[in-house]
Amino acid sequence: MTSTTTDNHFLAQAVHDLGTALWFGGSVMGIAGVNKSGQELTTGIDKVRVASSAWGRFAPAQWGGIAATLVTGLQLTNSNKGRLALQEGYGRVGAVKAALTVAGAGATAFAAYSGAQIGKLAEQQAGADGALDVKDATLPSSGTPAEIRTWQARQRFTQAAVPLLAGGVVVCNAWLVQAYRPASTVRGLLGKLLPS
Repeated sequence: MTSTTTDNHFLAQAVHDLGTALWFGGSVMGIAGVNKSGQELTTGIDKVRVASSAWGRFAPAQWGGIAATLVTGLQLTNSNKGRLALQEGYGRVGAVKAALTVAGAGATAFAAYSGAQIGKLAEQQAGADGALDVKDATLPSSGTPAEIRTWQARQRFTQAAVPLLAGGVVVCNAWLVQAYRPASTVRGLLGKLLPS
């Protein structure tokens, strides 16, 4: 199989897909596993600390995945300028994918910020005995202070948005890759040249 600089972007596509997979999979694992991992612990502050520590350790990998998605996405866009101009739908789906990537990165950043706020407030609230009333890092109990409860709600919302947005990037990317098929290319060119 031969490759040229104009028609084969295997490495960029592979890095892009792996980065998005890391971002998507890690965020799902965090919601399903990390946030709940402290439920069996007896002190509320430890429930928050365990999740905060796990998310903190994962953050470099998660941001690496996001960076890979953004950088290689720009590279793939640049190498497909002709398709963007000529193939019906390609530019529109590419723009949606870019918007989802940026929104997902923003949601990831706000979720991390919310987690930091929860951690800070939890440390202030817990006394020397670690007393803090929470179900887990993102779920309040009836006795959870209002400010912590507010940040937990914000974090739950943004953490849920991250895999939805990253998943949207995967879906758009699948459409863009399929647009390389000869039949899709011909349909896209005809759609651009002969609009209905």
